[in-house]
Amino acid sequence: MTKPRIGLIGLGTMGRALALNIAENAEPLAVYNRTTAKTDDFIAHTKANEPALAERLTPAETLEGFVDALATPRAIILMVDAGDPVDKVIASLRPLLNDDDLIIDAGNANFHDTNRRAAAAVEQGVPFIGMGVSGGEEGARHGPAIMGGGPKEHWDRVSGMLEAIAAKYKGEPCATWMGTGGAGHFVKAVHNGIEYADMQMIAEVYGIFRDGMGHKAAQIGDTFAAWNDGVLQSYLVEISGKVAHATDPDTGEPMLDIILDAAGQKGTGRWTVIEAQVLASAIPVIEAAVFARNASSRVALRARGQDVFGAAPMTLPDGALDDATLEGAMIAGKIMCYAQGFELLHAASTHYDWSLPMPEVARVWREGCIIRSTMLNDMASALTEAPDDTLIFAPFFRDLIETHTPALRKTVATAMAHGLPVPALAAALNWFDMMRTARSTANMIQGQRDFFGAHGFERTDRDGKGFHGPWGSS
Repeated sequence: MTKPRIGLIGLGTMGRALALNIAENAEPLAVYNRTTAKTDDFIAHTKANEPALAERLTPAETLEGFVDALATPRAIILMVDAGDPVDKVIASLRPLLNDDDLIIDAGNANFHDTNRRAAAAVEQGVPFIGMGVSGGEEGARHGPAIMGGGPKEHWDRVSGMLEAIAAKYKGEPCATWMGTGGAGHFVKAVHNGIEYADMQMIAEVYGIFRDGMGHKAAQIGDTFAAWNDGVLQSYLVEISGKVAHATDPDTGEPMLDIILDAAGQKGTGRWTVIEAQVLASAIPVIEAAVFARNASSRVALRARGQDVFGAAPMTLPDGALDDATLEGAMIAGKIMCYAQGFELLHAASTHYDWSLPMPEVARVWREGCIIRSTMLNDMASALTEAPDDTLIFAPFFRDLIETHTPALRKTVATAMAHGLPVPALAAALNWFDMMRTARSTANMIQGQRDFFGAHGFERTDRDGKGFHGPWGSS
C-alpha cells in the first residue's frame, strides 16, 4: 500500500477532528500520540463510526514507526499543547527526519515561540511553518480558518491540502499565508482577542436584559436569534441565542441559570493584550474583556463585595432601554472592537516586517472561525480599498457608527448609572470619543512629566522637541 505523505501528532480533541478532516477531504495520513491508548481509542472509534475514513488512517505506536510510515518528503502536523511540549516533540522528531521533511505547528502557540522555532529551523536548514487554526472542534472536523506563517515556499508545499480541509466562503478556501515567522500564530492570537471582546459585549448585553430588564433566558434567546437575521449576523450571536434557549436536562431550569459565572481562558487573549502594550497599540475593548474574565474568576471576592457594599441598584426604569437600542450598541461596539484588532495587526506587521495581507485576514475569518460574521465581508472590501486605514473611517462603517453610536452612548450611560457592569461596551465608547477628539488632555500629562522629571515637550506654536515649562526656571 502507498505510504501517506502527511502525518499528525497529537490526538486530543482538536487533533482527532483535524485528522478526520484531512482523511475525508484531502488524503490519507499517519497518526501518532505519545499515549498509545489514545491512538487505539481513536482508531477503534473511527472504525465503529466512520469505517471508510478508518481505512485512510495509518496508526503508529512509536515515533520511529510513525516516521517510517510516511512517504518522503514528509509533512508532519503537530497538534500538541503549546509551549514546552512542542519543543520536546520537535527535539525528538528532528533526528528521525530528513532535511526536507516539513514540520507544521498547528497548535495555539505563542507567536514569539513560533518566531524562535522558525529561526532555529532556518539555522538548521530544515523546513518549518507555524499555523493558526480557528473554529474549535467543529471547525477542525468540517473546515477551520487557517492562518499560515513561515517561508512562503514551505506553505506552498502543503497549501493544496490545507485549502482542501479549510472552511469555504462561497467556494473560496479560508486558508492563507500571512507572512514569515510567527505571523500566522499572531493573526490567530488577535482573532482570539477579538473573540474575547465579542463574547464579552454579548455577555454585557445579556446582563442588561437579565438584571436590568428582568428578561428570562428564553426571551433573551429570542432576541439574539432575531438579531442574527440582521447586521449582527454571526456565529457568536447565533450560538448565544441557542445557549440562552437551552434547558438543563437534570433540573429543567434554563441552562444559563445554573452555569457558574466564572469564565475560563487559555491565554491567547492575554497574549494579545500584552503584545498591544509592547507595540503601543490601543485595544481597550479586548483589554476590558480580559479584565472581565479575570474578575469573573474571583467568585468569593465578588460575593464578599456584595455582602460589604450591597448589590448595585440594577433594575432599570421602564423604557430606559429597549431591544433596538441594545442592538445598535452591539453594532457600534463590534465595529470598534474589530477596528482595534486590525490596528494591532497593522502595528505588528510594520514592527515585525510581515506585510500582513489585511484584506486576506478579513476574508480568512469569514468562515470556519469563531468570529465569523457578515461584517467581515464588508471589512475585507474596506481593507482592499484602504489596507492601511482604520476601519471606522471606511464609508460603510462610518455610516453604521454615525447611526448606532447614540445607542451605544445611551446603553453605556444607562447601565453605568444603574450599576450594571459594561466594561467592554464602555471601552468601545471611550476609544471612539478619543479617536474623534483632535485636542486631547495629554498636554496636561506632558506638563506633569516635565514638572517632575524635566522630560520636555513639544509646542503647538513652534517646531522641535525638548521644550520646558517655567516651573523649573528658578
